[in-house]
Amino acid sequence: MDPSATSFPTASLYVGDLHPDVTEAVLYEKFSPIGPILSIRICRDAISYRSLGYGYVNFHRPADATRALNTMNFDVINGKPIRIMWSQRDPSLRRSGVGNIFINHLDKSVDNKALYDMFSSFGNILSCKVACDENGSKGHGFVHFETREAAENAIESMNGMLLHDRKIFVGQFKPPNEREAERRARVEEFTNVYIKNFGEDMSDECLMDLFGKFGPILSVKVMTDDSGKSKGFGFVRFECHADAQKAVEELDGKELDGKQIYVSRAQKKKEREIELKQKLEEIKQNKITKYHGVNLYVKNLADGIDDERLYKEFSPFGTITSAKVMMEGGRKRGFGFVCFSSPEEAMKAVAEMNGKIVSNKPLYVSFAQYKEERQAHLTSHYMQRMATAAAVPNPLMSPYQGASPSYFMSAIPQAQDCAAFCPSSQVAQPQLFQNMPSAVDPATARPTMGPHPAAAGAASTTPPARTVLQFEYNEGVCNPQQLNAQPQATMRQPAVRVQGEKSLIASTLASASPEEQKIMLGEWLFPLIQAMNPTLASKITGMLLEMDNSELLHMLESPESLRSKVDEAVAVLQACQAQQEAQQEKAINSATGVPTLKLIRDKKKLVLHQRHISKH
Repeated sequence: MDPSATSFPTASLYVGDLHPDVTEAVLYEKFSPIGPILSIRICRDAISYRSLGYGYVNFHRPADATRALNTMNFDVINGKPIRIMWSQRDPSLRRSGVGNIFINHLDKSVDNKALYDMFSSFGNILSCKVACDENGSKGHGFVHFETREAAENAIESMNGMLLHDRKIFVGQFKPPNEREAERRARVEEFTNVYIKNFGEDMSDECLMDLFGKFGPILSVKVMTDDSGKSKGFGFVRFECHADAQKAVEELDGKELDGKQIYVSRAQKKKEREIELKQKLEEIKQNKITKYHGVNLYVKNLADGIDDERLYKEFSPFGTITSAKVMMEGGRKRGFGFVCFSSPEEAMKAVAEMNGKIVSNKPLYVSFAQYKEERQAHLTSHYMQRMATAAAVPNPLMSPYQGASPSYFMSAIPQAQDCAAFCPSSQVAQPQLFQNMPSAVDPATARPTMGPHPAAAGAASTTPPARTVLQFEYNEGVCNPQQLNAQPQATMRQPAVRVQGEKSLIASTLASASPEEQKIMLGEWLFPLIQAMNPTLASKITGMLLEMDNSELLHMLESPESLRSKVDEAVAVLQACQAQQEAQQEKAINSATGVPTLKLIRDKKKLVLHQRHISKH
């Protein structure tokens, strides 16, 4: 292939079918022996930063790019053969479809290399690929030539040829919208009819007699097993569409030998799968639309609450169409759904029931959301917070974030509580934090109530103004209980397990201001989250504090719920970090035109070259 004859950049190569673990360094090691490389880039997802399976290698000299294409195409890297093509930066050529052909009925043994070798003699190839899934080749592929003439020659020469004892089809590629239009036209003018649900004694002759009265028939076939017995379905092909349409309208649902037969237009398996997928998606969207704003999610249900009790608790707020407590293996899962007949009733139920104590447990009530919707909302909220924190630095730092921008800024008190966020060496710890958990008990992995670590230094020099309370969470409850009223803060009391009503914490929070409530909940949650994820505990705590207090109380009580929310927060943080890194790399590449590692390497080469010149 002569690169001078092509219209695309002759020193830039597209490298596809890359293994997910292949990095720029791996590609550099692979291609650098060919000649000097200007830049290498692997395209990655903007959110997850995972490889998209393709990249670009730009050489200094076109001759090196040509040699790499001719000698290294389909070489194996990390167990996968790579696919090298000339890089076509102009998308108009790809979108136009000019020179693009479709090859069908390929043998499973035909791979990208074999397809490339088969068609390379007709002209310069921009792209060549065999469609594959998890089971291997799907039996068809695509070849995109640079010119229309090369594609037409390939179609004329190769269409109908035998390849591995299979007659292949080679034709002009048609975009999806054009194929869909042709499919709909075939649907409107179908002649092939599918019949099922008839008895084992049905034969071709009986089927011919049954459908022959509607018009001329070209073929009829009852599908049979190896023993010759009918499999209960068959096909009839009419000569014209009107006769086929009339047969479907009159015979579908008709009783035959005590069975109701099914008659419809014959469809290919792929077409049936596409229609089924579209119907399922339509049902899902209709369900989302139908229940939007009226379906409520109710969490933190007591074990004694069943469907009837759930219905009774929410019935005062309007007409309930369904109330269901979710079960698994005969055991209640602690949450359920209540669906109202109108959004106004659902809104009123959320306002009245969220946080209400039912069977000694505070309910968490909110509008039901799909998992994808929740994750998208959390990601969007996190990115907005990050942008706000970066644009407007806050002088007050959160106790959960150290020196980094905080998710806890909205819950930080004003100037009167500034001492709570200052180092203990500067300001004595305020009274509010003397009742908060400071560590996780190594024996029980539960937070023990006592002085915050930030107050440890101040406690040794400054006598406390109030009593130090010590608490520990029981299994299944979060329940503070005053144990000691002595004012000594320098001696830590051993943690004592207590029993009591779960509503005590709720009452403790009720006596505090909204800002203090968030601080108290944050101090209780932080050691639990730190035990799960020490590295991101600060950020995760700040993110979770954006939730309702009733759900935060439930997380203190339920380790499973807390673990689930922590995992979701970690996923969001990782995705956002990857997005930021990708944006930074993109900004550097756009400013320099060369990847960062390559830029550093070229600078070193330039310095060595200058030293060599100065010596001579």
